[in-house]
Amino acid sequence: MTAISERFQTLARNHECALIPFITAGDPDLETTAQALRILDKNGADIIELGVPYSDPLADGPVIQAAATRALQRGTKLESVLEMLQSVTPDLQAPIILFTYYNPILHRGVSKFLEQLVNAGIAGLVVPDLPLEEADVLLVPAREMGIDVTLLVAPTSSSQRIEAISRSSQGFIYLVSVTGVTGMRSQIETRVSDLLKQIRNTTDKAIGVGFGISEVEQAKQIRDWGADAVIVGSAFVKRLAEGTPQQGLTSVGEFCHSLKAAITTK
Repeated sequence: MTAISERFQTLARNHECALIPFITAGDPDLETTAQALRILDKNGADIIELGVPYSDPLADGPVIQAAATRALQRGTKLESVLEMLQSVTPDLQAPIILFTYYNPILHRGVSKFLEQLVNAGIAGLVVPDLPLEEADVLLVPAREMGIDVTLLVAPTSSSQRIEAISRSSQGFIYLVSVTGVTGMRSQIETRVSDLLKQIRNTTDKAIGVGFGISEVEQAKQIRDWGADAVIVGSAFVKRLAEGTPQQGLTSVGEFCHSLKAAITTK
């Protein structure tokens, strides 16, 4: 069993919803990223999603795009991110999911890339620009190496496509709550509830909901609709970027703790 599947099984036994925070590697710097990972781990994060800064982040909204731009300007590269993770992951209870676009994988070659992930202690992978029809090139070798490649279900996906993605996705299923890019929204669309039910009828895999969740009440709503995980990105990235690095770290720790408490308390 993979680390991510095991984490979801443990949470399910306790009737507990997972919290998955997202931050961008290298913003404001990799040293702060390493500290943020440890702080999130100690403040309720069940799994942590770490974004690799990329020059053309098609799925990312303005907050995460800006963070990626700052990280790239500071010289953050995939190799330095993996080197940092290699020293941090042994200290973490929460499995790490790497969020990256496909071009860096293609550039290195799938086998070499996956070997680097294993060496860095990474448990999962989200590649938003890898379509289902071409995903086996990554899904098959990743499964052999114990890395979960989680696929995204869009709100516009057909029933047939939802079933196909649900069959192929590893670790859990990532339901995108909005049509468009990541970012903070004032409210969560009610059709997410219907989509959760639809996916639940096709699979027994865990379902995480992300994109647009930025407040405690929204996280509670997603949990109440039946999600197995709440994924929060831009709200964490924004907090980490505000003020001094220490102020940002304090802010994300407090926010993580409040989110986890909210989705744990009935």
